[in-house]
Amino acid sequence: MKLDARSADRFIAKPDPKVRGVVIYGNDEGLVAERGAALARAICADLKDPFRVVDLAGEQLKADPARLADEFGAISMMGGRRVVRVRPAGEECVAALENLVAATAGDALIVIEAGSLGPKSGLRTLAETESVLAALPCYMDNEASLRGLVEGAARERGYAVDDEALDWIVARLGGDRGQSRSEIDKLLLYMGEGGDTARRVTLDDATAILGDTADLGVDHAVGATFDGDMALLDRALDRVFDEGGNPVMLVRALQRHAASLHLVAGHVAAGTPVEAALGRIWGLPKGGPQRARFIAQTKIWPLRRLSDALPAILDAERDCMRTGFPKEAIARRLCARLANAAAQARARR
Repeated sequence: MKLDARSADRFIAKPDPKVRGVVIYGNDEGLVAERGAALARAICADLKDPFRVVDLAGEQLKADPARLADEFGAISMMGGRRVVRVRPAGEECVAALENLVAATAGDALIVIEAGSLGPKSGLRTLAETESVLAALPCYMDNEASLRGLVEGAARERGYAVDDEALDWIVARLGGDRGQSRSEIDKLLLYMGEGGDTARRVTLDDATAILGDTADLGVDHAVGATFDGDMALLDRALDRVFDEGGNPVMLVRALQRHAASLHLVAGHVAAGTPVEAALGRIWGLPKGGPQRARFIAQTKIWPLRRLSDALPAILDAERDCMRTGFPKEAIARRLCARLANAAAQARARR
């Protein structure tokens, strides 16, 4: 069974008891994690309960495919329905999921958190076609979903959001649900409780609280990389990793930025002016210094250079996941390589 966007929230709040397992997948890791946790809490509010919550990794199921069916049939010593969380997960879980479908008895809910799964994925196909399973896709937020996320979170705290502030907040949020939620939570935390009378989040509030977010952090590292600013890049990377930043998330931030530049470069190559191209693509800076910086980068990164950069970024992500080399070193090397290409391009202009 495949869950669409409209039915996903209802299902998460009240899972169908006939469903044994849910495969949550997509390119938005933050949303996958958020929905996985919410679905597990719908069964057991305390995710640290050792009698009702079991955590497994996909590799464990690869070595022991019968484990999932066994966990499905196990009974909690203290009563209550059990939940089994499998993360990270991928194609190595197919055999275990098949065993779950064939199991004769049990009532635990299996929550499988996977990454991006293509249409031909065995794990995804099984979840979409079996009546006792469900597939829940999680793709990066678009403008409409981000607006709803901001307004919903503000409303829960007793706030309304001015249109101008909402536009600014949404424009600076990325597609990753986890990062977006963190930004919104920080804004509302500093705003305080709304109280009995709804207060308003103004543009001044938003820029004052979020305007310097991640100063010399991931955003600055990405910007410095594509600017070719080696000095700023070194400081930004030190800040990212000193604060415990995830190298893989940094690599993916580079990928998203390169993909945005690539979209614009494609329009420009077809004869569309840069300004017009920016207006056609959602998620790009609409004004201010960020827009000016992005436009400057489009001149440094034409289609040909981006076509070389994108495979290098994908290779770096694969190296982070599959090799034994330190992930921070891989991310730093990638940033330096891209920044050097940008610096050389600037020098030739």
